[in-house]
Amino acid sequence: MAIHALGEPSTQVWARLHALARREGEPVSVRHACVVCAELTEATGACLSMVRDGGAHEPVFATDEHSRRLDELQSTVGEGPGLDAFAWGAPVLTADLRAPEACARWPVFTSEAARLGVRSVIAMPVRAGAAKLGVLACYRDRPGLPGRGELSGALVCADTVLVLALDGSGNINPSLARLFDIGFAVHGAHVHQAAGMVSVQLGLSITDALARLRAHAFARDRPLGAVAADVVGRRLRFGGDGQDRAARRFAVAEDGDAPGDGNEEGKDR
Repeated sequence: MAIHALGEPSTQVWARLHALARREGEPVSVRHACVVCAELTEATGACLSMVRDGGAHEPVFATDEHSRRLDELQSTVGEGPGLDAFAWGAPVLTADLRAPEACARWPVFTSEAARLGVRSVIAMPVRAGAAKLGVLACYRDRPGLPGRGELSGALVCADTVLVLALDGSGNINPSLARLFDIGFAVHGAHVHQAAGMVSVQLGLSITDALARLRAHAFARDRPLGAVAADVVGRRLRFGGDGQDRAARRFAVAEDGDAPGDGNEEGKDR
């Protein structure tokens, strides 16, 4: 396990984590690590995404809605600095999301980031040796790379997430239950209930149904939670009317099937 949380930077970060937790009367949690990470890097927001069964990246906690949206977008369109950080197992530091290189590499992600006013990203994998659990990303509203102290603090925060994922024996907790704070647990349960309903409606796996939900939300510029609420409330049904081609374009299966004229998301009911 590569722990950067050694020495003075670690001591300072953990002191901030404990101070924040004490003010709230709670034990140190993933939420505190995200908040402190955003503060240390002078970011407008931070988001932790974990990889669930089937390989889907799912936001566990975000300090703001823009950060959550950018993390969900990466999972939906299959591109972005967080996905690269996870795949490579190394930090991805992007100084300017409006630079030609970044736009060519992540065209959909950079377009949405520009719309939200995000200029640079610090994405760090959460990993223990070869086992990669997720990504902690900080989104900033100005261009430029993080300073040495900022990056060191951010890496400590990423390692803190890993520490919180360990059980009493020092092994990785397979369920990652400790990473789901109460607020996200409610949101996540709602989304997964909707994914289960879409899975039945379209005959898909839960992972593919969740991707279809995210595609639907992105195509309509709606929060994922709002779309999930419509599905659970039976105001939205995914059927065979073939009316949601925009969402279908971002949810094409990995086997290379081209968007068709039917069997896509259905209409609101």
